[in-house]
Amino acid sequence: MRTPLRVAIIGAGPAGIYAADALMKSDACAHRGVSIDLYERMPAPFGLIRYGVAPDHPRIKGIITALHKVLDKDQVRLLGNIDYGTDITLDDLRQFYDAVIFSTGANADRALAIPGIDLDGSYGAADFVSWYDGHPDVPRSWPLEAEKVAVLGVGNVALDVARVLAKTGDELLPTEIPPNVYEGLKANKALEVHVFGRRGPAQAKFTPLELRELDHSPTIEVIVNPEDIDYDEGSEAARRNSKQVDMVANTLEQWAIRDHGDRPHKLFLHFFESPSEILGADGKVVGLKTERTQLDGTGNVKGTGEFRVWEVQAVYRAVGYRSEDVADIPFDDRTGTIPNEAGRVLIDPNAREGARYLDGVYVTGWIKRGPVGLIGHTKGDAAETVACLLADQARLTPAPRPHPDAVTEHLTAAGIAFTTWEGWYRLDAHERALGEAEGRERIKVVERADMLHAGLAQ
Repeated sequence: MRTPLRVAIIGAGPAGIYAADALMKSDACAHRGVSIDLYERMPAPFGLIRYGVAPDHPRIKGIITALHKVLDKDQVRLLGNIDYGTDITLDDLRQFYDAVIFSTGANADRALAIPGIDLDGSYGAADFVSWYDGHPDVPRSWPLEAEKVAVLGVGNVALDVARVLAKTGDELLPTEIPPNVYEGLKANKALEVHVFGRRGPAQAKFTPLELRELDHSPTIEVIVNPEDIDYDEGSEAARRNSKQVDMVANTLEQWAIRDHGDRPHKLFLHFFESPSEILGADGKVVGLKTERTQLDGTGNVKGTGEFRVWEVQAVYRAVGYRSEDVADIPFDDRTGTIPNEAGRVLIDPNAREGARYLDGVYVTGWIKRGPVGLIGHTKGDAAETVACLLADQARLTPAPRPHPDAVTEHLTAAGIAFTTWEGWYRLDAHERALGEAEGRERIKVVERADMLHAGLAQ
């Protein structure tokens, strides 16, 4: 009887779970069998879905239902609360697995090199998202003293940040937000939220549904300046070639021509405004300076030399996420990715001689190609990576200790308290019970110690 292919996947977010699914569905693994361990730094699985999606997006969080079905399979085992590089190393993993797939995602904010970015009151969107999503490794409070706030970026993360800042705490209370987040948002003083995009409506990266959701809140007045509705030949081509681009542009046009209402919180969407400096006084944010841009005919923009100062007391940059380097694995600081070819990790992308690939090591998701696209796009990444892994089977170095018990015995001997899929069911039940007591679907547990107490077998 052939030994099943043993694979470790580092990161139990959508990318890692899709890779596990692709492995189990492959014809090669159907004949040989596969045994997969999903490693997760958090005590709970689901990565970006749990800690990167706004709490008022239950439709997107519904993806968890599909991911659940994968983790319910007998061939998959979850090992949570394990920090790769600290609790377990690549050399350790090689003892227990034939191959390792890294799917560690992108959790840090991409840098924005403008003066004033380090002032008190200048924040990265990723940090704010982690706070309102109840991430256990961030502070429990967030400064929400600013009455006027700027959000830099025109993607869905910028919309999430702007919407959460503009909504009231009571509007978000029916969601899964934990008590510390509710108390923080309830005391939020923001009355105006200004979202800034360097280019025009046809270049915005919003998806149509997420954009329209801004207007659903009874407390948020969405305002678009008619002067910001402008298109050039490149923009018109983008609208013709993409239904989504055209839908976004149509929505923005409708908002630009309508009369303003009396909702108490104003959310302004500004286009053709390129942030050039965050202004400060006494070390704190007091304003944002932008340069007016104009289309150049191709859909890109150029500066006009016309500047404007906006009175704001806080600035959130939502200009993209960035992956962080991974211990013992090559990393390209320029692209923020692990260098690879179709998922095979390259030892040295510039090498002309010798071995090109790191034996038995693969990559998928945002750490593979950068943080672009929607969650579902990582399925294609996973399929490509798994196809390469399976094609390499005959060349993989077999694990010396492939029995599944070997790695758990190793972790236990090292004194590492790890969670399991059964533990997730216990934590899930605990969070739902907390919510039921207040008439809500669930209340997320924030403290790592509390998550472990609920998830570990008693």
